Amino acid sequence: MAQACCGPGYASPADAIVAEREKLLYTIALYTGTGIEEPDYLATIDADPTSPTYSQVVHRLSMPHLGDELHHFGWNTCSSCHGDEQKSRRFLIIPGIRSSRIYIIDTLDAKAPKIHKVLEPEEIKAKTNLTAPHTTHCLANGQVMISMLGDGDGNAPGGFLLLDENFDISGRWEHQADAMQFNYDFWYQPRHNVMVSSEWGAPKTFYPGFDLNDVSAGNYGRHLHFWDWQARDIIQSVNLGEEGLIPLEVRFHHNPDSTHGYVGAALSSNIWHWHKDNGQWNVQKVVNVPSVEIESFPIPVPSLITDLLISLDDRYLYFSNWLHGDIRQYDISDPTQPKLTGQVWCGGLLGKTGDVNGHQLTGGPQMLQLSLDGKRLYVTSSLFSTWDNQFYPGMTQAGSYMLQIDCNTETGGITINPDFYIDFGQEPSGPARAHEMRYPGGDCTSDIWV
Repeated sequence: MAQACCGPGYASPADAIVAEREKLLYTIALYTGTGIEEPDYLATIDADPTSPTYSQVVHRLSMPHLGDELHHFGWNTCSSCHGDEQKSRRFLIIPGIRSSRIYIIDTLDAKAPKIHKVLEPEEIKAKTNLTAPHTTHCLANGQVMISMLGDGDGNAPGGFLLLDENFDISGRWEHQADAMQFNYDFWYQPRHNVMVSSEWGAPKTFYPGFDLNDVSAGNYGRHLHFWDWQARDIIQSVNLGEEGLIPLEVRFHHNPDSTHGYVGAALSSNIWHWHKDNGQWNVQKVVNVPSVEIESFPIPVPSLITDLLISLDDRYLYFSNWLHGDIRQYDISDPTQPKLTGQVWCGGLLGKTGDVNGHQLTGGPQMLQLSLDGKRLYVTSSLFSTWDNQFYPGMTQAGSYMLQIDCNTETGGITINPDFYIDFGQEPSGPARAHEMRYPGGDCTSDIWV
């Protein structure tokens, strides 16, 4: 049995797979946009089935400000720092995508984290002219890098912010950002001297909500960018066209020798695969989810692929269809030919789901996190406050959910675990909305091997 890791991570994905099971889970919980005048918070979830408080929120760390819209977050170190005994996986970096404030959270007491430091938006703007922080990744040199979706005024394309080991602002990572129209997610792989980034839109565009006219006006992204990791410049951009609108989460294989990876195009509702061949990065569409006609909607409703991840053994791809309401599992043993092996329904607009543990699911499956051994997939239902209000107005009163999906790692297949249900509609300050999730021991979407 490998050592469970709080420190510099794991030597390899194989070591991570056999590490100790997750016992705690962190998730962002939001009041921004709900009408409840309370700050967003970090919820600690008991994920240990032998515990008397299993499947309950056991601690809430409220932020000191209203309206941050905590969104995606990450660790100060991961397996990219494996072998450096001076580093430890102790601090969470939690940005507010709407306030542009960044919180540094100390998890020394894993069940009851505390605020360690706060970076105010005024300082970030003054030093980098950046706003709207999104994806956080630790780097192998001890720095932390955060994708920023806007400039100081909320216009595209944004850029990439660097924090040093003391969580002070180092500046911007990229040499120049004007080679991309928009910014969103990123994943780096030093063995191939590459970083891949994707595009959502300008904060000014997506903050108020989704407007179909913005699509025809070209206000949403459709490009995938390949960067020279050392030179910090874009070396190749791929226009995914009308079939690749709003490419969001990007995921490399965990095997650092592999050049295979995937991105989900949310609005076009398809999955694109990339790999390197003869010195060039090739991108092909490999999965398509057809839109569905729904009465009262002006266009056929896309599935809206909003999150995806890859199991640590690089065998299974999971993604969520936020509007349709299903989660899918694909066998990607052949990376270019994904095969559907599992599907469950967790809310959505199509009305195909039943009750879970006596609860009717409001909203659709959104953020995903997979256990290190690949056997438990956790899912939450909030996307973004104004978009939640627009597409799932009932979430304001119902709050969001967290579910656990049992995954068959031998032959494929997924089922909802009826014994695990977190009802964020019953929080002490009123209905809240849960978003991204992390484990103290690292997870499938934060750890990178170099």
